[in-house]
Amino acid sequence: MILTTQSLRKEVSSGEINLVILDDINFSLEEGKSLAITGPSGSGKSTLLGLLAGLDTSTSGDVYLDGVNLNNLNEEERAILRKDKVGFVFQSFELLPSLTALENVMLPSELKSEDDPKQLGEYFLERVGLIDRKNHYPNQLSGGEQQRVAIARAFACSAKILFADEPTGNLDPKNGKLISDLLFEVNSESDNALVIVTHDQELAELCDKKIELKLGKIVD
Repeated sequence: MILTTQSLRKEVSSGEINLVILDDINFSLEEGKSLAITGPSGSGKSTLLGLLAGLDTSTSGDVYLDGVNLNNLNEEERAILRKDKVGFVFQSFELLPSLTALENVMLPSELKSEDDPKQLGEYFLERVGLIDRKNHYPNQLSGGEQQRVAIARAFACSAKILFADEPTGNLDPKNGKLISDLLFEVNSESDNALVIVTHDQELAELCDKKIELKLGKIVD
């Protein structure tokens, strides 16, 4: 299994009150498979995605990513694991404003010291339909274009697992279909797994597995 959770729980404190965001989350995902996480706003989807990717820590329970228990790692060790094995598409893009579109996409490959990150970056910008915008900075791109750059950057990570938070949420129907098709093309071309948080039921139905959250719990 590339991903397994066991009795995962997340609480946050607000004054004297402990708010339970996620409770007793149990599931697993095989290598090369896709998973959709659905549910209404406030159900804990993005919180769960952050825990799965090692961006946050749980209150209790475990997350195993490629056989490694994330709870046994410190922040530096989790950062190394993310660099080596994880691609992430943030809902808020998280592009570096001082870098061009191409430089943003090249960054993960450069951090891994891979061969010819420029060629890889241009390849994925071409696949998301933005090669003609490669020298533009994020503030020169629309929200939808920034989303596509963020997705190209995640693909360029050559990660074992790709996490995407509402990857088509900022896109018009045409570009939304382009990106959803591309997500599953890349998933099928490699052994990387794909985990998507989405409100788009059509996108969710394309995944191998689907879990629905409601009030922090998985709905059967």
